[in-house]
Amino acid sequence: MLTALVPVPVPEPEPEPEPLSPSRAASPGRKAVISREDIVAAALKLVGPHRSVSSLSLREVAREAGIAPNSFYRQFRDMDELAVALIDRAGSSLRTIIGEARQRATTDRSVVRGSVEAFMEQLRSDDKLLQILLREGSVGSDAFKQAVDRQLNFFEEELRHDLVRLAAVQGSGLFEPALTAKAITRLVFAMGASAMDQPPEQHAALTQELILMVRMIVAGTQTMAAMEPQQVAR
Repeated sequence: MLTALVPVPVPEPEPEPEPLSPSRAASPGRKAVISREDIVAAALKLVGPHRSVSSLSLREVAREAGIAPNSFYRQFRDMDELAVALIDRAGSSLRTIIGEARQRATTDRSVVRGSVEAFMEQLRSDDKLLQILLREGSVGSDAFKQAVDRQLNFFEEELRHDLVRLAAVQGSGLFEPALTAKAITRLVFAMGASAMDQPPEQHAALTQELILMVRMIVAGTQTMAAMEPQQVAR
């Protein structure tokens, strides 16, 4: 039969699949699901005493978080929004710590010492959230500075309440409580920002200086409260 003489075509073996290029291959280090907390934690690993949030790039943060850069936008609009979230978290964390120290205080001397020592202890502990709060107010963008200023306003309002509370308990005067709280808050944060660049062995002396400065402000406001209005206006 003729068909017996016609060779039957043998199908060629299918070619081996080519390995995916690095850009197409799934990265084993990347996470399938990412949260805001993951991105915040990644950013915190990258910042430090000499590295501000404003110097971070989106790609750096995404790489540290183990995600593709595009995945970042599912949680944050841009790096500014991430920075503001970090600043807000830093302010909330520090207010809790210092607020607890102030609530334990029964005199203006103990509230000053307790608050300043709690602040400096966080600085010595290499608290990255505190470093963000101190540094971004001077080197960050306008959005960062506004976020830091908003946190300082929260500190001032809470301190004002405590100063008024202690003045009522002690029966002492208090001149311009809001302005007094602002003077103390701005002084402490300015000194804290300077302390970040000083060796740790100088922090004890700086803490004592800061306590004395704050007490001078408190003594001044108490003295002014006892003065006649015309004397204050001079």
